This record gives sequence, C-alpha cells and structure tokens, in this order.
Amino acid sequence: EVHLVESGGGLVQAGGSLRLSCAGSGFTFDDYAIGWFRQAPGKEREGVSCISSSGGSTFYADSVKDRFTISLDAAKNTVFLEMNSLKSEDSAVYSCNAKSIMLVTLEYWGQGTQVTVSS
Repeated sequence: EVHLVESGGGLVQAGGSLRLSCAGSGFTFDDYAIGWFRQAPGKEREGVSCISSSGGSTFYADSVKDRFTISLDAAKNTVFLEMNSLKSEDSAVYSCNAKSIMLVTLEYWGQGTQVTVSS
C-alpha cells in the first residue's frame, strides 16, 4: 500500500525555522518528482518547491527562494523541506506530492502538516 506521510510542522515564531519531512512507503522515489505545496485558509493551493527524482534539480517559488531548501534522502525514501526565516505569510497546511516521471497521471498526496508562524 502506498503512503506519503508529512511531519515536522508546528508553531514557530517569525524568523524561526522548521524542517518538514515527506516519507514515502510502498513505492520508491526513484521514479517520482516530489513537490511541496501549501494552502492557507481562503487561499488557493500553491507550489512551494520541488525536486527531481535524482535530486539533481530543484525549483522554488519566488516567495520562498533563499529561505527554503529542499533535499532528497534516497536511502530513506524521504524528502525534506528546510524552512528558515519564516514569516507569518508562510502559515499554511503543507502537503507533499509524488508525481510519476513515467506516467504523468500517476501521483500521490500526503495528508498535510500544519505550519503556523506567529508574528
């Protein structure tokens, strides 16, 4: 059975840091690009960052560039999102997505983890 599980969310003061994890089971990240998305109340879901299946290519939304870092631990089948210099506008539910590079219609979502940044 396939699972994507996020963890690491919580409450942090503005300027602080959090490290989110996205762990996959039942499949390997070798054939998937992994992305982090977030959705705040009343707002549309937005892409935050993604990493290629090899870990060699990364992408960041302008709003998080130079503050967030995405990384892949292939041995653990886990993707991390290191979030620094957090702002109140970063508060949202963060979800990870695994999109197959072999079949574009195949993707998995995690349940999400709440990040709240107090100002």
